[in-house]
Amino acid sequence: MVNFFKRVKTVISSELNAMLDKAEDPVKMLEQFMRDMGEDIKEAEKAVAKQIANEKILSRKLADAKTMVEKRQQQAEQAITVEDDDLARRALQDKNEYEKQVTLLQESWERAQKDAEELKARLADMKKEYAQMKLKKDSLKARAESAKTRTKINRTMSSIGNDDSKPGFEQMEEKVLQYEAEADTTEDLSLEGRTLDDEFAKLDDNVDDELAALKEKMGKS
Repeated sequence: MVNFFKRVKTVISSELNAMLDKAEDPVKMLEQFMRDMGEDIKEAEKAVAKQIANEKILSRKLADAKTMVEKRQQQAEQAITVEDDDLARRALQDKNEYEKQVTLLQESWERAQKDAEELKARLADMKKEYAQMKLKKDSLKARAESAKTRTKINRTMSSIGNDDSKPGFEQMEEKVLQYEAEADTTEDLSLEGRTLDDEFAKLDDNVDDELAALKEKMGKS
């Protein structure tokens, strides 16, 4: 069982390094690693549960053997009371067999209990390491996204005003200047195209307006 946890830790470390060495997208690779590590922890939990169950079985068998030792001792004493030495001898012989079982079971149970406690501690360390790596992964993911955004903005800003974009703006500026020149020329031609009658008509219109205004001022309207 202890070797199982050592193997898992070794595999985790080696796989993570290998993944990051060849990763095109470190964030995606880290997420995959976290999923794999989560599966390893589930397997470890099953192994620990099995070891704990084994420890409980040994504990129960040890308690049963101790109970039988006490029972055979009492039966031997009871047989002696009724002066049945043969029955007492058989009870003591059986008690000795149970005592041997107690010795073996005691050693096995103590070893199983120690292994179970050690495995539980290792599992807790794995879960703690998993939680810490998850926080690191989230932090790395945020940093990666920030770096991508900054790179995109920098590339966009660097493209503004470069040699490739200047000709386009200069061409548009020339077009606007051309439109403005055409508009000014058209206006000049329109003024030149007025006849003498048009000029006098405009003058007459102005006189009529002035005459109406003067009459209104003098109260003669």
